[in-house]
Amino acid sequence: MSTPILLLITGVGLGAIYFLVASGLSLIYGLMGVLNFAHGAFLSLGAFLGYEVATRMGAGTWSGFIVSLFVGALAGATFAALTERLLVQRLYNRHIEQVLVTVGLALAAVALFDGIWGTDARTTVKPGWMRETTTIAGANVPNDRFVAIAVAVAVLVSIVLFLRKTRYGMIIRAGVENRSMVTALGIDVRNAFTLVFTIGGAAAGLGGVLASHFFNYVSPMLGQTLLIFAFIVTVIGGLGSLTGAAVASVLVAVLQQYANYYLWGTGDLAVVVLLAVVLLTRPAGLMGRTA
Repeated sequence: MSTPILLLITGVGLGAIYFLVASGLSLIYGLMGVLNFAHGAFLSLGAFLGYEVATRMGAGTWSGFIVSLFVGALAGATFAALTERLLVQRLYNRHIEQVLVTVGLALAAVALFDGIWGTDARTTVKPGWMRETTTIAGANVPNDRFVAIAVAVAVLVSIVLFLRKTRYGMIIRAGVENRSMVTALGIDVRNAFTLVFTIGGAAAGLGGVLASHFFNYVSPMLGQTLLIFAFIVTVIGGLGSLTGAAVASVLVAVLQQYANYYLWGTGDLAVVVLLAVVLLTRPAGLMGRTA
């Protein structure tokens, strides 16, 4: 009985990390129509800088861990804002060029990280409580799963409140519906769109730090590996739907855990099959808007 519970909670914890990466992708594509292949680089940079800060402040301390979360989010946000301002902003409505530029940036970023930190994975050290387990219905669940879930829920609530309750959130939603009208009212939509990129980058950087503790390592390819599942989650949930991304993240991660354990390590195959089934039955995704 304890194994299914452990797989379930571990799957939800992994889904929390998928959501942190996919939320930015979903926001950026759903609100701005930009397919951003450089998103994984935001995650890797956040993870590496968080690792560096935590190491200098004392690996395994709570102060180092908390500051690393802030540094990771800030690094992802800064990288994303610069990417939008310097590269993507000139390419709105030019989708082929967007893909080429963001793919090129992702490859260049991985090469840069290889040069700075090397190609070998670096082991991370988490605070003592996160290394321990909590017994739930007979299952010994690692505590770092609970931290990832709590952070992902906080991010989801914060983004939803920002979009629905703040002036900039209303400008972003209005700009998506009718950019020309909003611009005619004297509102600079470009700043609002830069803010969307920044929020997405911050979530990715935050996810990078948590992912480095979830998997116990950080490497230049960490972001690219998670980006694949983030794209799958974004498509299954429905492009632009944060709630859909949250539901799909948990669904994909839990399915992956159960399939890996009970079906001879076929978790990735099960996720691809799920993606195919959703695309064939609900092309707009579980909670996406039908065109």
